[in-house]
Amino acid sequence: MKIGGQRIHKLTDTDKARQLFGGWEETIIWSCLQGVMGCIYADDDRHPCSAAATLGDFAFFAGRPWRELILHKPEGHPADFIIMVPENDEWGRMIESCYKERAKKVSRYAIKKELKVFDREKLKKMRDFLPDGYVLKLIDEDIYEQCKEQQWSRDLVSQYPDYGTYQRLGLGVVVQKDGRVVSGASSYSSYEGGIEIEIDTDEPYRRRGLASACAAGLILECLKRDLYPSWDAQNKWSVALAEKLGYHYSHEYTAYEIWGY
Repeated sequence: MKIGGQRIHKLTDTDKARQLFGGWEETIIWSCLQGVMGCIYADDDRHPCSAAATLGDFAFFAGRPWRELILHKPEGHPADFIIMVPENDEWGRMIESCYKERAKKVSRYAIKKELKVFDREKLKKMRDFLPDGYVLKLIDEDIYEQCKEQQWSRDLVSQYPDYGTYQRLGLGVVVQKDGRVVSGASSYSSYEGGIEIEIDTDEPYRRRGLASACAAGLILECLKRDLYPSWDAQNKWSVALAEKLGYHYSHEYTAYEIWGY
């Protein structure tokens, strides 16, 4: 695709962009670089200087800031919303220049990726601490379809186009009440050796410990399968829940929520 006279390349050899993303510990970038999910777009397909790793609602920008790449809408991105994460302030200023009032600058919170921090017995107690009438289940095909049907739960499975793909790459647990999904923790995305966790609860059922139970259940399932359950926090409530589960806070970083994308 050509924008502004220079072609934007969707990389088939994603390893060409690996050095640009350096030691950025972000599993969505890993998913794209590994070719598991998502795409890498760049200014050149052999020797890229600017690159964007895009998956779902996220785009991570690295290398030399390039306006055309920021303005480029990835193929198949149906939503008018995206979260852009700049490698540095120069990328950030360019995002603000491109989208002006449509770019909302926000803080997100990185959580350390540590392999041996989880207390399985504590997690089992959190998983099993459910009110009467609530049941924890792994996401199967019926639950996958139910999650897709409800707006609040869609992101639990939305990056997997069908249940076959979810069954192969994804993993998740939900809490049901009277056969209906009311809370869940699932893979937002997958990479080699792990998943990125997404947690959602239907609004009338919040503040009942359901998210904690789902998260604990999903972490335990990941540990059984030798998968790492990566956590990135949108807000400080998410940081607090992560710490309750055994994770440790790393650092705050800047992102931009783009509306009317």
